[in-house]
Amino acid sequence: MTPLKNRFAQFEKSTRGFWGVQKKTLFSWLLFDFANTSFSVMMVTFAFPLYFKNVICEGEPRGDALWGASLGISMLIVAVISPVLGAAADFSGRRKRFLFVFTLFSVVATALLGLTGPGMVVIAVVLFVIANAGFEGGLVFYDAYLPEIASERSIGRVSGYGFAMGYLGALAILLLLFPLLKEGIVIENMQNVTLSFFLVALFFAVFAAPLFFVLRDEKKTAVNMHFVGRSIREVKYTISHIMNYPDLARFLLAFFFYNDAILTIIGFSSIYAQNTLGFTSGELIIFFMVVQTTAIFGSVIFGVITDKIGPKRTIVLTLIIWCVVIMMAIATTDKLFFYYTGLLAGMSMGSSKAASRSMMARLTPPKHVTEFFGFYDGTFGKASAIAGPVIFGVISSLAGDQRIALASLLLFFVIGLFLILGVRSRAAYANDAAMVDGGDYL
Repeated sequence: MTPLKNRFAQFEKSTRGFWGVQKKTLFSWLLFDFANTSFSVMMVTFAFPLYFKNVICEGEPRGDALWGASLGISMLIVAVISPVLGAAADFSGRRKRFLFVFTLFSVVATALLGLTGPGMVVIAVVLFVIANAGFEGGLVFYDAYLPEIASERSIGRVSGYGFAMGYLGALAILLLLFPLLKEGIVIENMQNVTLSFFLVALFFAVFAAPLFFVLRDEKKTAVNMHFVGRSIREVKYTISHIMNYPDLARFLLAFFFYNDAILTIIGFSSIYAQNTLGFTSGELIIFFMVVQTTAIFGSVIFGVITDKIGPKRTIVLTLIIWCVVIMMAIATTDKLFFYYTGLLAGMSMGSSKAASRSMMARLTPPKHVTEFFGFYDGTFGKASAIAGPVIFGVISSLAGDQRIALASLLLFFVIGLFLILGVRSRAAYANDAAMVDGGDYL
């Protein structure tokens, strides 16, 4: 065999094995998004918010404020612990272990929510806080795998595919549970509604499992108090020096504001549609199916667009769309027009998240990817979700009009849009002088 043929044969062999592993790893990573978005759509966006207000809080006006507080508390917990645990995961190399623990907490607490009923406000709040903190906290470690799985040229598409798979999972769970929920999320149908929570937990667990069998941690060092102390010191260092990376700092601040508005819309959309526009449970299921369908296409299309025009321009475009969505939702007085609003919201929902995740991956130093995603998903991503739901819930309760509360979210989008315009999306932090000065970032 000639040297050229020999070299080609070796390349073909190594590439065949590489792509076999990569495809399996990529699919398991995408499948996890398919799994966990079932929790998001059922327990955060659609079924449980209505169950919490209509059944657990027995339709009382305080239900909006309590629901907003529940979302805010769960996000606050994740915001506080994510950077420290992210740093610990980087040091120990046990990222998968952290992801598994958070996922387990979410699955178990979701199943236990199936045992709640009228008047069990405190128990329901505690269980939801645990479930949502587990779901949101797990995203820190899940998202941190993105730079390893995708190349720099394909990171936008892979991020978009992840969100598309997630919305496909949301569509699947809605179709699966339609027979149980079509009679309404009311006390008369409570047995079927609570059964749906058990099925969400099962769906989440089953489709998340392949990731834990396929992915491998690079190193396995036991997590101890030394790592916790080192993680805290590293987080303090990052906070004190984050202004050395102005584009990263500005992006995170922009993300804080516009993500706040997006998460608030997701958390209150079902309550708004039912209480303000009079949607029935059956109509809501169809509405969310429509939203998830457009979100699938939006995530894929804008994922490709992100690789073509860059994440910054894509984020700007989606934020403009979100402003239009808010104005349409405020102006709508009939259900049909709200469907059109939902179509547009679905198109921008996954795309704005996918582009943001791509932007963060480009601005993140490889050695501290989980720690920095802890700030992205945790400190800024979850802390941003505290203000919006609380403000929405308080304004809605005091004013007695959810349209006024919805209008307040426009300010969050406008501030986020103004801040993101000043970000240099091509900043190369891996070779930045400030990163070199930090020493530990090399």
